[in-house]
Amino acid sequence: MGDEGRGPGSEGGRRLSAVEWFRGHRGAAAVAAGVVAAFVLGYLVGRVGRAPEKSGGHAKSEQAAEEKPLFYYCSMRPQIRQPAPGKCPICAMDLIPAHEGGAGEELGPRELKLSEAAQSLAEIRTSPVERRFVTAEVRMVGKIEYDETRLKHITAWVGGRLDRLYADYTGITVKKGDHMVLLYSPEILAAQEELLQAIKAARELRRSGSESVRRAALATVEAAREKLRLWGLTPEQVADIELRRKPSDHITIHAPIGGIVVHKHVAEGMYVKTGTRIYAIADLTQLWVKLDAYESDLPFVKLRQEVEFTTESSPGEVFKGVVAFIDPVLDAKTRTVKVRVNVPNRSGKLKPGMFVRATLRAKVAKGGRVMGPDLSGKWICPMHLEIIKDAADKCDLCGMPLEPAENLGYVPAGEPEPPLVIPATAPLITGKRAVVYVAVPDKKGVFEGREIILGPRAGDYYIVNEGLREGELVVTNGAFKIDADLQIKAKPSMMSPGGGRPAAAPAGAAKAQTTCPVMGGKINRKLHADHDGKRVYFCCPGCFEPFKKDPAKYIKKLEDQGVIVEKAPATGGK
Repeated sequence: MGDEGRGPGSEGGRRLSAVEWFRGHRGAAAVAAGVVAAFVLGYLVGRVGRAPEKSGGHAKSEQAAEEKPLFYYCSMRPQIRQPAPGKCPICAMDLIPAHEGGAGEELGPRELKLSEAAQSLAEIRTSPVERRFVTAEVRMVGKIEYDETRLKHITAWVGGRLDRLYADYTGITVKKGDHMVLLYSPEILAAQEELLQAIKAARELRRSGSESVRRAALATVEAAREKLRLWGLTPEQVADIELRRKPSDHITIHAPIGGIVVHKHVAEGMYVKTGTRIYAIADLTQLWVKLDAYESDLPFVKLRQEVEFTTESSPGEVFKGVVAFIDPVLDAKTRTVKVRVNVPNRSGKLKPGMFVRATLRAKVAKGGRVMGPDLSGKWICPMHLEIIKDAADKCDLCGMPLEPAENLGYVPAGEPEPPLVIPATAPLITGKRAVVYVAVPDKKGVFEGREIILGPRAGDYYIVNEGLREGELVVTNGAFKIDADLQIKAKPSMMSPGGGRPAAAPAGAAKAQTTCPVMGGKINRKLHADHDGKRVYFCCPGCFEPFKKDPAKYIKKLEDQGVIVEKAPATGGK
């Protein structure tokens, strides 16, 4: 036989006993025995090691099962809360039990504890409450208009005929003193005759011995001169009449200011009466920019602030002006206030009617007051803002008493105090309330909701009037996620300041059906009827018949009570 005929129990064709075989293969037997022993030992150790873990997990599940939920809520609509398991009356989803978080640690009604992993998952970021000067940037739009103080009208001071209009089209540039109109007027002719006769009479009476007669003659001459001046003749024109000693049947009307003829109201050959407008001339070297400021921006808009603006006609070029007037009346349609800015226009690039985009930057101090370093302790004329003095006085132009710069909303003289501010992303604002979440210093991972009173927004910050202290950490990213968790736990939150437990549900809030619409008794959930996709519960079988007669009536009765009628489960056939 070959080698394949031999086995562990044979040798040379002779069968060996088990003892003889092991004696001949002691090394292989030892290895096999070691492998079997290691396998058995590992199995036993694994069972012993796993026993406590299984026991512990079972204990935890039993503990969770024994823990009584606070209430049951809908994962899609957290405002739906029930004291017992069931379905959401709106979407028919199974309600989820809500348990109190933070086991083993006492938490306040507005507090929530998050682990480091939970904070990382929710992307929670905090920033300190600090005192710093902030800059509010107010953006406005508007149009360029004429400076009303530099708009003049040429009118007929006396009736007559327009024989010549030297400026015969609008838009022409004129200088102060240029001749504009040649007017024929019989009244002017008669007034010139009166002046010449008065002068002649005064000369003849110069040798008179009566002083009173001479004074009367001179007074008549002066009255005749004044009459011509009141009718628009210049002193030079009156002097020329006296020099020529001959009246003229025409007078020339000159331009009172230099500028642009913006309106031409008449034509040559027309007869005009006293007061008839002939031309309108505007000086365009100084213009007004009228901007629209929203109500929320008004705290930062003060007189004499610098405003920068741009136009479509000069892209990239920034023009500057000064706030000269703030309209005391708000436009009810646009909810804006007109802000007038005085702008120099020596280059002539700005033209009335242009659309502009403007920016005003205000440095804000404590209390939301605007800082004006160049106006601290100064006195200003409210009518002429260019008049500024170091002490109380009167305006050089109008005689009005000057007012302190503080009366115009600027910070009083002295070292200003910075305001208490938080980033604009920190507060959750409902319209009536502002809520921030503050990191509790002596409780790691605990955040507390707090209602605060905000001042105006200044750029990327809100000014805090009340509710926070300097150095506290407020949540600037992830606050809404913390608030949502508090809502689910029925704790006070942004939208539910009093919490949301079923026992404290506010009047008029959405609620599930608890009473029978027919008899008013407590419902029995085994007694119900479906109508138009809605399920209505009753207190007793006797309520079915009245409901079937007019189901819409009783469903409306429930809805008027603020009840969200439960949806009937869908039924499908094969």
